[in-house]
Amino acid sequence: MTAQQHKGETCVLAYSGGLDTSVAVAWLRETHGFEVVTCTGDLGSVRDLDAIQKKAIASGARKAIVQDARDIFVRFFVWPALQAGALYEERYPLATALGRPLLAKLLVDVARDENARFVAHGCTGKGNDQVRFDLAVGALAPDLKVIAPMRGGMNMTRDEEIEYARERGIPVEATTKSPYSVDENLWGRSVEAGVLEDPWGVPPRDVFQWTVDPDEAPAQPREIVIAFREGLPISLDGDELGGVDLVERLNKLGGKYGVGRIDQIENRLVGIKSREIYEAPAAVILHTAHRALEDMVLSKETLRLKAKLAQEYADLVYNGLWFTAHHQDLAAYVRSTQRFVSGEIRLRLHRGAATIAGRRSPHSLYSTALATYGKGDQFDHRASEGFITVFGLPLRTQARTQALWGEGSEAMLDVPKKALEAPKTKKKTT
Repeated sequence: MTAQQHKGETCVLAYSGGLDTSVAVAWLRETHGFEVVTCTGDLGSVRDLDAIQKKAIASGARKAIVQDARDIFVRFFVWPALQAGALYEERYPLATALGRPLLAKLLVDVARDENARFVAHGCTGKGNDQVRFDLAVGALAPDLKVIAPMRGGMNMTRDEEIEYARERGIPVEATTKSPYSVDENLWGRSVEAGVLEDPWGVPPRDVFQWTVDPDEAPAQPREIVIAFREGLPISLDGDELGGVDLVERLNKLGGKYGVGRIDQIENRLVGIKSREIYEAPAAVILHTAHRALEDMVLSKETLRLKAKLAQEYADLVYNGLWFTAHHQDLAAYVRSTQRFVSGEIRLRLHRGAATIAGRRSPHSLYSTALATYGKGDQFDHRASEGFITVFGLPLRTQARTQALWGEGSEAMLDVPKKALEAPKTKKKTT
């Protein structure tokens, strides 16, 4: 493919303002002849919208579009994942993975507005994000051609990209001294590359920007109360807040107490293991609180099935399958489970941990009168005998007909035979 093949055609690039996408603007122009329009969705990491536009233009873009998508991100991506209890491999709150389908949607919208046949992203050929972008674009606009410079010709090391940018006057923050790859949005911050690629090494202090070292957090714990309505957080300590404000406030508060640090070896979709450092104070706090409230109001059967589907939902998001019928089906079930997930959760933030201190709900299935061992106990103890008789009926029937615990069966328990024998009684002497 030569530069003349696409000379004058428009390519819309998903632009983060980082090293890779800043270099990609110039590379797409020089190598393929594209007129580049950048598309930046602010999910909570773009602190200066004017600056990001100027940086894109300085990198060689013909036009730079920046959209504040924070509210959309929280309402239509973060909150559904919270209701689902989606944590990839039981820990990662999926901050980056949740942002990609929204950014892909914005990318497609701009491509339509600009009458572009090409879109591009700065994802590498060994990461997860390339899959998320490609699949989302394919689902929303299968006629668009996706270009990924990082896996299709740009082929530069990080140091080479820095030098490439300097030669062209492209402003970049990365340096050879601190070559971390960072992605962040309202729901979390992810850091990789550099010294973090050694899984034995302790992450340097400068890796963390949102959270203090738990050993340096305030000595006294802080209690907070979060209220939920139908599975969605609506207030903090009695103050009703919109989604964006609530997440931002919890990020600051949790970060102050060292809550939300995750150091994880995770299994990437492309088949390799990767060491990832995450900071997600609000996500950790809200997932902890939401699960505690569900424990109180959902039945045992619903909790068990939902736990299985939470893993499926997390895998779906991680694997870039947001815009699928499978997601729609799972989401319908999740929404149904949230009808009675309303109430308040009190949490204690202390030295890196967010622990449950109290819970209450008008829909609680917990009954003090049934659970108590003190006065006011309303549980019918006599009914237990009949319950045990019926519950143990299959076991006794099998024991009588199949003699599972006859001669030699003690080997199944891996204990000595004598341990299964009844103790002998001593004869009284007169």
